[in-house]
Amino acid sequence: MIQTTELTKTYAGTTVLNINNLEIPKGQSFGLVGNNGAGKTTFFNLLLDLIQPTTGTITSNNIQVDTSEDWKSFTGSFIDESFLIGYLTPEEYFYFVGELRGQNKADIDAFVSQFEEIFNDEIIGKKKYLRDLSKGNQKKAGIVAALIGNPEVIILDEPFANLDPTTQIRLKKMLRELVDNKEVTVLISSHDLGHVTEVCERIVVLDKGNVVKDLKTSEATLKELEAHFAL
Repeated sequence: MIQTTELTKTYAGTTVLNINNLEIPKGQSFGLVGNNGAGKTTFFNLLLDLIQPTTGTITSNNIQVDTSEDWKSFTGSFIDESFLIGYLTPEEYFYFVGELRGQNKADIDAFVSQFEEIFNDEIIGKKKYLRDLSKGNQKKAGIVAALIGNPEVIILDEPFANLDPTTQIRLKKMLRELVDNKEVTVLISSHDLGHVTEVCERIVVLDKGNVVKDLKTSEATLKELEAHFAL
């Protein structure tokens, strides 16, 4: 589904990402972990064509992301609040994204109603602009918007940060359900080793832009990751 080949990103002579080969098959729940500066967000930004690679390529479903926009039709993502349109209400934003995905207002209303528990009566119908919501509620809105139109690839950067414990539990359940049918490929980066091992069947560890571990998740994975980062 996603193929990375000889990919590097360099800023002012410093290489911040160097991935020779990385393949993420369709239907996999993929976790990316690492300390600050490891290259996690850089990788996602390259995958979403937000920045250009210094060398190499990323393809998604055989489409090279920096030379074609065809991958956008099957990809949903939320990196941070810059993905939102602050002067819109959540409803207006969902309708906007839905229109891009070929969905009408009735479709979006029905879709959004599934997330009442996650929204916790704090987002819909409050007549607040997205810019005025808390960081946690902005994240909830951004994640739900990323799911509109049933994308085949979903990319979420630090989805659990700024969320209360109840919402974290509900989000993990929702993400596990998404990948259970093996039709959706989910990529998650996180600093929280516990959350990512609960959700992802495979975890890659980045260190200074390099892949240093590539693990199939098991009962021992969390302890292995904790031991790695304790060094």
